[in-house]
Amino acid sequence: MKTLLDLENWNRKEHFAHFKQMEEPFFGVTVEIDCTKAYQTAKSIGASFFIFYLHKTLAAVNAIENFRYRISEDKIYINDQIHASATIGREDGTFGFSLIEYHPDFKTFEQIALTEIERIQNTTGLFTRSFDDDNLIHFSAIPWLNFSSITHARSFTYPDSCPKISFGKMMVSETGKRTMPMAVYVHHGLMDGMHVGQFVDLFQELMNQ
Repeated sequence: MKTLLDLENWNRKEHFAHFKQMEEPFFGVTVEIDCTKAYQTAKSIGASFFIFYLHKTLAAVNAIENFRYRISEDKIYINDQIHASATIGREDGTFGFSLIEYHPDFKTFEQIALTEIERIQNTTGLFTRSFDDDNLIHFSAIPWLNFSSITHARSFTYPDSCPKISFGKMMVSETGKRTMPMAVYVHHGLMDGMHVGQFVDLFQELMNQ
């Protein structure tokens, strides 16, 4: 479900009008995430760390309203819930685009994710299903690279307003602290650095629980 944002009375009306006309309206930041506690928690419950931090990502995304905004024909809609289209790798080195539905309960979400991951790994090609709605984030893990920035392949003629969130290689310090780079790439017509900061802070808080 989604509702129409009252654009005329939105305090970011001018910001939206300014950034939506740009050829590249997205901006991105890369931050370091402390995942020491989250990694320990995932392993203690026998869960995939990838699924664990994907769940925390979606929990934070759904909690920050601006991350649930999407643009359609110059209108902004507020989605009730956001899911993830994550890139899922296969043994042959290819990957497919998944659709993993969010659920606030981790165990329920874990089963949803495991089922979709297995489906992708037993198919071929990039698109193995249709994507009828845009109430999702584009999510990827790049565990081979400890990157400090990232760019995304995009068609400027394609109307896209979905946030793109990527994680890099986990690094372990001599003291045992675990960190990962997280890149957040969002439409500037829908949010500003303040909103990305709120998302990052909440995500780190959820990872520390």
